[in-house]
Amino acid sequence: MGRPTLAVWKFASCDGCQLTLLDCEDELLALADRVQIAYFREASSEVLPGPYDVSLVEGSITTAEDAARIRAVRAVSRTLVTIGACATAGGVQALRNFADVEEFRSVVYARPEYISTLADSTPIAAHVDVDFELQGCPIDRRQLLEVITASLVGRKPNVPAHSVCFECKQRGTVCVVVAHGTPCLGPVTHAGCGAICPAYDRGCYGCFGPMDSPNLRAQAGLLRATGVGDDGIRRAARTFNAGAPAFIELSRVAVRPRTPETGGPR
Repeated sequence: MGRPTLAVWKFASCDGCQLTLLDCEDELLALADRVQIAYFREASSEVLPGPYDVSLVEGSITTAEDAARIRAVRAVSRTLVTIGACATAGGVQALRNFADVEEFRSVVYARPEYISTLADSTPIAAHVDVDFELQGCPIDRRQLLEVITASLVGRKPNVPAHSVCFECKQRGTVCVVVAHGTPCLGPVTHAGCGAICPAYDRGCYGCFGPMDSPNLRAQAGLLRATGVGDDGIRRAARTFNAGAPAFIELSRVAVRPRTPETGGPR
């Protein structure tokens, strides 16, 4: 029996999550003895035919051609894992979902008639079944290695579902909201970054997308308490994970009418 095969695929993205895999270096050398890297155009021109035991998919779906290609990738992948904000939530390019794509195309391109694109940027899971989603912009190398290892041996990856606030407590970082009144998305953001920004007295920007079951109304209230208005809340929610349902809902909380008595959402 041969080594299990690994394939890495790119769709609409910046390649940052693939570079995270390449940055693993020493771990990749150890992995190379146990896994056959069959398709990874970022790293090698060699292409081996499928099917593949594990496919890692970076990027969102923004064209009709990509929508067809991801179905072909799913067909030759025993396990399909999406990596990064683009693949799991549409990425920064999902900002198009709130605007007029035709207007963008006419302004940006000299010959817009040559540009074929979809109106929305959507995550991979909107088109095919996904076995596991690894969040982050970019992803965390430790979590990536855990997901690859777990997928190859057939167990569930051990990736925490708690918030960035938990990571702040783990590293002994003083809460930037409490100490400085700094706006922060940490209470609703998935852990994985190691709470880097709060460690440098900056609020969390939500790079790792929404945590499981976030309290969005409380988060909107917390942002308002630190001086962030409705426009600011929308901007905070519409960044790296603009297409994540929870962050879409957070941006909508900001525009719900408030009662004159309480100033809070109805």
